[in-house]
Amino acid sequence: MAMYEFNPDDAERFAMQVGIPARRHGRELIFKKCPYCGAYSKDRDKFSINLATGQFQCFRASCQAKGNMITLAKDFNFSLGTEADEYYRGVRRFKNISGHKKPETKPAAVAYMESRGISEEVTNRYNLTVQREHENVLVFPFYDEQDQLQFVKYRKTDFDKEKDSAKEWCEKDCKTILFGMNHCNMENETLIITEGQIDSLSLVEAGIENAVSVPTGANGFTWVPHCWDFLKRFKTLIVFGDYEHEHMTLLEELSQRFDGTVKHVKPEDYQGCKDANEILRKFGKQALVDAVNRAVPVEHPKIMSLAEVERVDMSKLEKFPCGLASLDRILGGFYFGQLILITGERGEGKSTLVSQFGSFAVSSGYNVFFYSGELMNWYFKAWFDGQVAGGRFINRKVSGSGFVSYSVDAQYMPAIEKWYRDKAYIYDNNILADKSEEDTLLQTMEVAIKQYGCRVLVIDNLMTAMVDDTAVDQYRQQTIFVNSLAKMAKQYNAVIFLIAHPRKKQAFGFDNDDVAGSSNITNLVDVVLRYSRPKGKDIPPDTMDRELTVFKNRLTGQTNRNGIKLFFQPESKRIAESTYAFDWEMGWEEHYEQMEFTPVPDGVKLPFD
Repeated sequence: MAMYEFNPDDAERFAMQVGIPARRHGRELIFKKCPYCGAYSKDRDKFSINLATGQFQCFRASCQAKGNMITLAKDFNFSLGTEADEYYRGVRRFKNISGHKKPETKPAAVAYMESRGISEEVTNRYNLTVQREHENVLVFPFYDEQDQLQFVKYRKTDFDKEKDSAKEWCEKDCKTILFGMNHCNMENETLIITEGQIDSLSLVEAGIENAVSVPTGANGFTWVPHCWDFLKRFKTLIVFGDYEHEHMTLLEELSQRFDGTVKHVKPEDYQGCKDANEILRKFGKQALVDAVNRAVPVEHPKIMSLAEVERVDMSKLEKFPCGLASLDRILGGFYFGQLILITGERGEGKSTLVSQFGSFAVSSGYNVFFYSGELMNWYFKAWFDGQVAGGRFINRKVSGSGFVSYSVDAQYMPAIEKWYRDKAYIYDNNILADKSEEDTLLQTMEVAIKQYGCRVLVIDNLMTAMVDDTAVDQYRQQTIFVNSLAKMAKQYNAVIFLIAHPRKKQAFGFDNDDVAGSSNITNLVDVVLRYSRPKGKDIPPDTMDRELTVFKNRLTGQTNRNGIKLFFQPESKRIAESTYAFDWEMGWEEHYEQMEFTPVPDGVKLPFD
């Protein structure tokens, strides 16, 4: 537990207070000169504050001042906030009342406390009394863990809101502390805190140890700096605040401030009562004991009981087929909510493979969004059209020089385009020239998901997809971008394919860490596939064979480091597990068969004849 947590804004506030120009460089705030020795920054002699930790140092040999923001706060009278200032600098002066003799408990105090269910023995033990001249004013003395009087609070026992201005008040200029600190058993690592003094004494009456209460109500936390070292000695804090309108006082604030385990009394254990004292009077001591024993940890918005997690039948999870039987047997298909990384050396067919995956997504009824940072729109379309058509519907042309080119037979294109119209979309690279209006790719992807219904997205490739920001570390950029993709896949229950190149050629095989860029990339994705040409003495360099290796599969854990042998058909750019398995149907064929062609009657002259 720490009273002060570093905030990078504090470093910049400090620079402004001391009037020294400073600039950010990576994780450092570099000052033009050292506030201690006054030396101006040079290559080696400079003063900087680390923006991650708050640590500072002057690198001048004759100075070498170092420390943290607390050091700067003390040395330059710099404020870290009221509570931190009071704790670390002790700037406030309090009235010294520690020399006062412990008061004698008076009958009026005993009588009133008995009316609230608190015994004379407890009232005497905690030195409760009443004012000498006003027996209707109850006095609560607050002693610290050293049994020194630090604070005094008063309570009018016959308060009338029509006549009285205040029900409770305190001695002016005293140090605020917790009531009951001097009666705590420090070997017991659990502390119970209530809003009112009578509530904490109700717990004491029930035989519960280490019950304390705050000095100035639910909204007053000036006591925290003065009780900080005391609080640090406990591992568990149980909040027993007042409970009204489905809200428990003290709980939210103490949950943020206490670093140990924070628990609270369950709402049902209040049994319709407002506080501990009302429970004592209506239901007795055992009800308080049970309430404390049944206290539960504060629910964190990001933490839930494992037993409450909904069971999922993996066989019923939404997915679409990979189109390669061996890969489907390993992965089970491409599951929605996944980010899938495809890597491989340049020119070996990663883009071809992932566009084929996209065609199977369309065939399965899903809308697909493609981003290709290296291919022009028309080129990508020709590529995709060929994979959708298949070799049987593609024409082969040989030029005079022997160059072979392929194109989809024009008669089939209307049916193919009709098949994927309103299902396949591409990021329009033609707008890249107008940088002033360029949306980020992530924003465009969200539009594709929300407005165009795209559930499958292809990013080809990582390096071209990121905006080059020279002010940010490249690896950090990559981590942020890939993490955003992973979150997007889960948030929108989409499948996102990401192509990334590997590092330089590996002499001893490939592994997840060999993907180029930040090492976090493969940690963030759900599946890692490597697509490459097989290497070996017996394999001709111009072979059309390919190899697909599964290096990571987060969902089922199944991988295949030996690789799946694949074949490539140049005319269609299709990839299959056999040289006889390229002619699958995608579904557009039905559109072609259903298209109606009006025959031209004999003897009719057309305007273009």
